[in-house]
Amino acid sequence: MSGGERIEIVATAARLAEIGPAWMALWRAAGGLVFQSHAWVSAWWETAPDRRRRSLAVAVAWSGDALLAVLPLATRRHRGLRVLEWAAKDHSDYGDALVAPDADPAIVARLWARLCGEGGFDLAYLNRLLPEAAARALLAPGGGRSVRLRPSHRSEESLRVVGDWPSGKAWFEAQSKKTRQNHRRGQKFIGEKGALRFRLLGPEEPLEPVLERVAALKRLWLSGNALESDLFDEGSPTLAALVRVLAETGLLRLFVLECDGVVVAVSINFEQAGTMMAFVTTYDPALERGSPGMVLMMDYIQWSIDRGLGAVDFLCGAEPFKLKFATRSVRLDSLVGARTVAGAAALLLDRGRHAVRTLRARPVRPARETPASVIVA
Repeated sequence: MSGGERIEIVATAARLAEIGPAWMALWRAAGGLVFQSHAWVSAWWETAPDRRRRSLAVAVAWSGDALLAVLPLATRRHRGLRVLEWAAKDHSDYGDALVAPDADPAIVARLWARLCGEGGFDLAYLNRLLPEAAARALLAPGGGRSVRLRPSHRSEESLRVVGDWPSGKAWFEAQSKKTRQNHRRGQKFIGEKGALRFRLLGPEEPLEPVLERVAALKRLWLSGNALESDLFDEGSPTLAALVRVLAETGLLRLFVLECDGVVVAVSINFEQAGTMMAFVTTYDPALERGSPGMVLMMDYIQWSIDRGLGAVDFLCGAEPFKLKFATRSVRLDSLVGARTVAGAAALLLDRGRHAVRTLRARPVRPARETPASVIVA
């Protein structure tokens, strides 16, 4: 403990609710992303469909009534193991700790040590760390009963549009001729079905009809690609709860492309730290020939540049449609560590499988021919 610092592990929904005001004050002071806010973590926890296999494990450090730091974690049972991971991990593109601007950076390590002392997990997996993440301090060797975290072989990409364009139109004109033509063809194709309109949903407009449309379109896409996501399950309250957080914090920027008033593409975005961030995007597959999703993307990129934002962040994932416009790629790293024998065995197995996959992926070198002059009869 340092300078009157008091560390607590928040493990119940009731206590999570109680610390809400202090957590949100820290979030604002630290300039954290919405994924580290109390509102986001609470919305996830209140609506998670599988809470029976999860437990809260949020480490917080106090100085009097003020929070100095938060390490927002939770455990999840997976294949017989208790995995410690970011709270709301499934719906958060960047994971991190929150630290007050004037706090000792080593406070994150002290929170980690307390969590490790409490136990309750077999292995830790902290993923999607930005280069500047405060949680990278946990790479330093731990002391006492701390579980030592190491870099994982697992990493992801975050793609962004960053550049010096004086206007959205200038960005558009800087794209390839084919890209510009495709955008205009898409607009024309959709416009032939009805009046085409790109717009930002107003703060006074109800969110529910658009979110229901998003979930329905996403279910169509997931089904067509043999994928699943409980975020878009019929009747699931999670998507609405998370979007409500974006709206109540003033961050929500919900863009729609409409054809005769019917939504044919949606991008649920939020604006933070001078950046437009694209959280959920979808489109109507019935108009796939017109690429409504790409039309909408190009429109909101131009809107963002005209607003003076410094970047458009497509968040986690390097899908091909993002690569069409991205000018920068950021690597998101992961940390892993084992607390029990079962956890150590699981990590060892995972590293072994990764080594085998890496070996198999290497190109096979052609056998070198032996010169005829050295062949012995």
